[in-house]
Amino acid sequence: MRIVGRLARGPLLPVTRLWRRNIQLRVVASTLLLSLAVVLVLGVVVIGQVRNGLLDAKRQTAQSQAEGGFAVAADAAGAGEDVLDGRVVDPGVWLTGMVQQLASGGQGVYSVVALPSERTAATVGEGVPGAPRGPRASRDVRPEESISAELRAAVDAELVPQRQYGTVVRPDGTSEAALVVGKRLNDNHGNQYQLYYLFPFTQEEKSLALVKGTIATAGVFLVALLGAIAWLVVRQVVTPVRMAARIAERLAAGRLQERMKVSGEDDIARLGESFNKMARNLQTKIHQLEELSRMQRRFVSDVSHELRTPLTTVRMAADIIHQSKDEFDAVTSRSAELLIDQLDRFESLLADLLEISRFDAGAALLEADATDLRAVVRRVVEGAEPLAERKGSRLLVLGEESPVVAEVDARRVERVLRNLVDNAVEHGEGRDVVVRLANSPGGGDAVAVAVRDYGIGLRPGEAERVFNRFWRADPARARTTGGTGLGLSIAAEDAHLHGGRLDAWGEPGGGAHFRLTLPSTVGAPLRGSPIELVPADSEAARIAKAAPPADEPAAALTPAPAEEGGVRRG
Repeated sequence: MRIVGRLARGPLLPVTRLWRRNIQLRVVASTLLLSLAVVLVLGVVVIGQVRNGLLDAKRQTAQSQAEGGFAVAADAAGAGEDVLDGRVVDPGVWLTGMVQQLASGGQGVYSVVALPSERTAATVGEGVPGAPRGPRASRDVRPEESISAELRAAVDAELVPQRQYGTVVRPDGTSEAALVVGKRLNDNHGNQYQLYYLFPFTQEEKSLALVKGTIATAGVFLVALLGAIAWLVVRQVVTPVRMAARIAERLAAGRLQERMKVSGEDDIARLGESFNKMARNLQTKIHQLEELSRMQRRFVSDVSHELRTPLTTVRMAADIIHQSKDEFDAVTSRSAELLIDQLDRFESLLADLLEISRFDAGAALLEADATDLRAVVRRVVEGAEPLAERKGSRLLVLGEESPVVAEVDARRVERVLRNLVDNAVEHGEGRDVVVRLANSPGGGDAVAVAVRDYGIGLRPGEAERVFNRFWRADPARARTTGGTGLGLSIAAEDAHLHGGRLDAWGEPGGGAHFRLTLPSTVGAPLRGSPIELVPADSEAARIAKAAPPADEPAAALTPAPAEEGGVRRG
């Protein structure tokens, strides 16, 4: 069923997409459907009124003609001679002649039928013929099939004329709807019989068919005309809107000089003028912001460069003072140490500011080469071991069994990983720090390096702000590694320069997880990461914290050092 449904939806997808995206199509289609519904309702009402009018006229005409014929038959029976030239006039002959006489005036407008009555009297005397038993009718009708038994019973029961809608059956077997009017009468010998007038609806059906055809033709032209009118009206409104959408897309693409063509003084023209005014103001503001941004970047770059000369002089003097610190008193010696530490931090800040200015100016260059990331990770871990020893943390490396090769700028990747590992050690609260490497399955198009700590973690919403410049999760927390507040911002820019991304996850008390994902080849699209951002041990840690064993305290939520594929560092 799913396959059949998918195959059935396939051809409808373009139509559905066009219906959702084209407001002109929706308005015209809605107008056509509503117009068609209105025309159908009006057609049904008009045809019903015309049908009722034709039936009323037919009923009045038939009643008048039938009553005239009944009167003629009654008068002829009352004035007729029973004996003619010494012969008794047979009732059958008389009735046949009467039917022919009455039908001769119809000229196809009606037919006449005479049928024996169930109330016919017996023979009145010797030599006097009885009532005729066979039916008499016009040549264009079958009498017994055209008159229903229900109507015959009603005519026998009442002396007044009876009428009924029925069907005229022709000698060739065809039939047509008709109005049948009948009455019980007496023949020339006083025998009762039934006389019927059959009025077919031939002319009325032709009139009704003409009315239906006229209404259908007029309805089609009316619906088509309304659809054309709706299309023209909607086009006048939709065309400027579509133009505004195209201009907005071009403005979003950076073509700030694009403007709408305005003609006239109506509401659409005022809309175009307002849009163009907005575009001009937007262009002015963007130019002002771009100029301000260029000035800021130039200022940062110039200041950073200009500070290098006095910083070099201060560094030389500080080094001479630091070399002689043993000759000073304790306060002066401590001041010399603080001076060296802050100079180191100042130099790092200048270097980071220069790097940020290169990213902002778009001048950062990527010197990519095929690199095994295992060697980069080893250098980072070895450089972070002294800090980890002071913090009481262990550095664990997982995924070193197979090569993790990608076209990267090794210097920039090493800077990113060094920043992530140092942050993990600093905020790890003395617990283990795990560095994991991975390739996409089957040697795919992406590689990843993740750094996991089990320290203070991140509060909800901080994972998105952690890459902002100079942002700190806890401003009151002492910084022991001498960071500048730009490390993660530069790391994110380095990842973007490679065409990759740097993601963060964390939970309060459950540590943090930073994942660097890079394409294996420069310029290749990045579709996914071989390492999940949310670590698998986070749920287990939450369960363990919620329900610790009763006989022992909850264990530290750290991975086992001997995990398969892991290499302990530190």
